[in-house]
Amino acid sequence: MAKTRAKVAELDPVWARIMREAEEAVVEEPLLGGLVHYSVLHHPTIEGALAYRISLKLASGEMSEQILREICDEAYAADPELAMAARADIVAVYERDPACHRFLQPLMFFKGFQAVQCYRIANWLWREGRRDLAYLFQMRCSEVFGVDIHPAARIGRGITIDHAHSIVIGETAVVGDNVSMLHSVTLGGTGKEEEDRHPKIGDGVLIGAGAKVLGNIRVGNCSRVAAGSVVLEEVPPCKTVAGVPARIVGEAGCAQPSISMDHLIRGGT
Repeated sequence: MAKTRAKVAELDPVWARIMREAEEAVVEEPLLGGLVHYSVLHHPTIEGALAYRISLKLASGEMSEQILREICDEAYAADPELAMAARADIVAVYERDPACHRFLQPLMFFKGFQAVQCYRIANWLWREGRRDLAYLFQMRCSEVFGVDIHPAARIGRGITIDHAHSIVIGETAVVGDNVSMLHSVTLGGTGKEEEDRHPKIGDGVLIGAGAKVLGNIRVGNCSRVAAGSVVLEEVPPCKTVAGVPARIVGEAGCAQPSISMDHLIRGGT
């Protein structure tokens, strides 16, 4: 057993840590033993645990947990990038969210992380041409988590959606790597255009609670969008924008706003 765990830790340190934390959680709170075993300790890989959690959350009278699990297992087997992105998302949540004290928490309890993983399966289905199934995943994700991400949107690794209530990301939106956003963020269109009509969010961007970024505009790498802002024009890299409509109010204030999670606007930044 010790050799097996050592090998897992060497090959997949994120999963090894989650399993160790799961064992600790069962000791600390035995009433969660069944849930933690079925969700984590029962599975030899993170892919299996993700498939179980997603299928359990999205199951309904319209689509059984078993069928959803088969779809998720197929997706993870076909595209290893899905689970690699999930690992990066777990680490991102742990590093950026002060309420996250274990790698285990996003997998078990944080709906922002879970919703993003549901989107990733839906996006795989979309790219495979299985669009009705992709729409089903989108619908259930919206119903269960309050997060509505079109399966055709393109989202990178290391994503944190904190609190994750009332998130909307449109069909032609692009979100780069290491982006952080809070609740009630919209990446939407400005009308009924049918072509490329949604925002392009660069790497390392921080989007505050309630912000709306609308139209086919770019928010440059490592910029900040202040809470409650409505962004209708392009944002250069490494700037802070705020207001309705949003205007540049200063520099981003640090090299990686999405990691620092600093939302304060200070004079001279």
